Amino acid sequence: MAHWAAAAHRQQRVRGVSSGWAEDGHFTGTPPSYGYDADRAEEQRRHHEILPYIDDSPSSSPHLSSKSRSSRDTLSSGSLESSKSNECDLEKGLEMRKWVLSGILATEETYLSHLEALLLPMKPLKAAATTSQPVLTVAQIETIFFKVPELYEIHREFYDGLLPRVQQWSHHQRVGDLFQKLASQLGVYRAFVDNYELAVETAEKCCQANTQFAEISELKEKLREPEGESPKDSKDQTAKNSLEALLYKPVDRVTRSTLVLHDLLKHTPTSHPDHPLLQDALRISQNFLSSINEESTPRRQSMTVKKGECCVLYPQNRQLLRDSFMVELVEGARKLRHVFLFSDLLLCAKLKKQIGGKNQQYDSKWYIPLTELTFQGPEEAEPLTIPQVPDEELDAMRLKISHLRCEIQREKRANKGSKVIDRLRKKLFEQESMLLLMSPSLPIRVYNKTASNDTFIIVSYPHPPPPTAPLYSFLISSDYERAEWREIMKEQQKKCLKTSSLTSMELQMLTSSCVKLQTVHHIPLSINKEEDESPGLHGFLNVIVHSASGLKQSLNLYCTMEVDSFGFFSNKAKTRVYRYTTEPKWNEEFEIDLEGSQTLRLLCYEKCYNKTKQNKEDGESTDRIMGKGQIQLDPASLQGKDWQRTVIPMNGIEVKLSIKFTTREFSLQRMPSRKPMGVFGVKISTVTKRERSKVPYIVRQCLEEIERRGMEEVGIYRVSGVATDIQALKTAFDTNHKDVSVMMSEMDVNAIAGTLKLYFRELPEPLFTDDLYPNFAGGITLSDSVAKESCMLNLLLSLPEPNLVTFLFLLDHMKRVADKESINKMSLHNLATVFGPTLLRPSEKDSKIPANPTQPISMGDSWSLEVMAQVQVLLYFLQLETIPTPDSKRQSILFSTEV
Repeated sequence: MAHWAAAAHRQQRVRGVSSGWAEDGHFTGTPPSYGYDADRAEEQRRHHEILPYIDDSPSSSPHLSSKSRSSRDTLSSGSLESSKSNECDLEKGLEMRKWVLSGILATEETYLSHLEALLLPMKPLKAAATTSQPVLTVAQIETIFFKVPELYEIHREFYDGLLPRVQQWSHHQRVGDLFQKLASQLGVYRAFVDNYELAVETAEKCCQANTQFAEISELKEKLREPEGESPKDSKDQTAKNSLEALLYKPVDRVTRSTLVLHDLLKHTPTSHPDHPLLQDALRISQNFLSSINEESTPRRQSMTVKKGECCVLYPQNRQLLRDSFMVELVEGARKLRHVFLFSDLLLCAKLKKQIGGKNQQYDSKWYIPLTELTFQGPEEAEPLTIPQVPDEELDAMRLKISHLRCEIQREKRANKGSKVIDRLRKKLFEQESMLLLMSPSLPIRVYNKTASNDTFIIVSYPHPPPPTAPLYSFLISSDYERAEWREIMKEQQKKCLKTSSLTSMELQMLTSSCVKLQTVHHIPLSINKEEDESPGLHGFLNVIVHSASGLKQSLNLYCTMEVDSFGFFSNKAKTRVYRYTTEPKWNEEFEIDLEGSQTLRLLCYEKCYNKTKQNKEDGESTDRIMGKGQIQLDPASLQGKDWQRTVIPMNGIEVKLSIKFTTREFSLQRMPSRKPMGVFGVKISTVTKRERSKVPYIVRQCLEEIERRGMEEVGIYRVSGVATDIQALKTAFDTNHKDVSVMMSEMDVNAIAGTLKLYFRELPEPLFTDDLYPNFAGGITLSDSVAKESCMLNLLLSLPEPNLVTFLFLLDHMKRVADKESINKMSLHNLATVFGPTLLRPSEKDSKIPANPTQPISMGDSWSLEVMAQVQVLLYFLQLETIPTPDSKRQSILFSTEV
């Protein structure tokens, strides 16, 4: 009954607005309706002789009736005998403006009461649907009441925003923003209108088949009857507001959306701030109504195609569920597509190039009815070969993107001409588009089960495609996103009972409608982002994965974490597998490197040890995703240094996390250790001298253990280890613990890799030294290959001996890791990306990191450029087959690397 209490409260508030608002005697009484509600017609007729009225016909705007006009002539004959001044016209227009708004408030209040009446039985029906004796199924409830709650929330917000502004009226009052926002949400009405006929049909069938539902509907209408009415009146009211009549209210409401805007705009002076906003709202409403009329005219009720002896119905309530830009593999080549998932089919389209200012257009490439779509290919299907782009090429693209972003910012600060900036933005668009095309590598394959039969897919080829092409492959950068697409398609397939087939004309019409239906309007590039949009976080995110709850059965579970960088998501961390439990308690901490990141995604998997039970979609054997969720990384809320607890809900499972963000200038400081006899934070020369070795013991021990059991670990050095294990190893090495080798043998190999990286990161001076770092950064930019090699080798051999020998020891190890790239997925470039900043990043006093205290989090492309340079330096040495050394150092190096 909360809806009715809210309605009664609104009625009381509206009466205060709608009765006698003009204190000068003009326009007293109840404001007229805009025809949204037929129930108010009699009241309008009663007031017609004494009130000015607003004509709600589509071709007219508000005007005064002749009788009310003559009444006003009598009251103010002196002023009306002479021509009215512009000021008087303006004043009257503004008075009429409030009159119009008061009428809108009254009709909004009535419309909300209808939506509340429609919503009243929905909650108990939903509750009953989960019992052993449901009145309706969940699918039937969702169909009948589709989008009604959303419409109610939209109009309640509009009403609550408009009411206080009209109550506190002045001629300067602004309301245009409310109407503009309301118009921008007309997409919800599109979904409702598209589903309307199916909703009515479903409701009628349910009433006929289920007397209990029919009684509930009648009870609802009786509850809505106003007090004090006679039984006869009540009967009429019930008939007038049947379920079908209530379902028609939103259709009637949206078809009249332009009327009130016409009237309000007519009485809003062009100089008023609301005028352009109302014009925009009117334009949106008119385009919306035109699109509905255009699409409804050619819609067919049904069609029959020859397919055995079955009759296939063409759906008249097709809805867009999801759309996104994707990369499709076509004969081994990557192609950018816009994919549209409708309620009955999957459509793949290509965005046409815009020429001569023409509107955006699409070409359809193919489509598959959802009833014919499957993820499981035939046994004879060839394994998918994904053309891999070398990591160094992707890195070169990112480097160019960072350079161009910095250059654009410099030009803006210098107030250079727009032509220069436009040229740079064009180059940035080209590089980002190329990166978008080349980065994704996770496959998602869809098959058409019947494409090999006589029925084939009609696409935009000159001739129908051959029956030997039922397979289509996409590449996605995130397992999270891949799972989302699979889930929504599988869920919708359960609701599809019949296969739809399109003629060429219908396919063309559907593809044309995608321009208006699309929800993703731009390719996901930074060039398409707003100027004030957050650039993301740059630094380190510490995440503790505590536990999970809500599991129905005992499983072997683990979690992975993804973050975005340069617009793409990648896997950054993985918990250990918690064996056979309903309440896993990992309590594992990870440190995740953020590079312009805005979102943290969490996926929970069931580890399947029996390979015969693994998922085999997309040609891969994978563990099953049990749940997934994500949180936005908000710079404002992450400013503090304290841990923040959060819970991520996912498919009935809840995972508890703690997160803490640290900016780069704080997290990457090279601070000398307070423990002179320790290892971490102590100069490498001091440690090697104390140990009487050429390479520190910690480096040798870690590399030995990794080479023993971590060379085939997927993502070794890239995937984060458990932070608590890393800290335990750090303490053991710092205190010269005698059982450190035993501890390492019992720990996850990623924790050992993390300990090694932490050691190099906490050196008080980088392995490449502060003094030589600027020279390395400059040498790598030389264009002449001979000069570059001479410069880089001379610089390398100028390092202090412990630094040089340790680096060469580590370099040989990294090359051996890269030799197993086909298994561990760690290329030379990946290793350079991980170790470059760790080995080269200078101490704080020499760092080029911007130190702007007002922006501690949003460090962007200047940091990216420095990191890229550090990666390139290390990659250069990794790619050299041998490093020639002078005779004076050869013996020392050979001796030391054998230690």
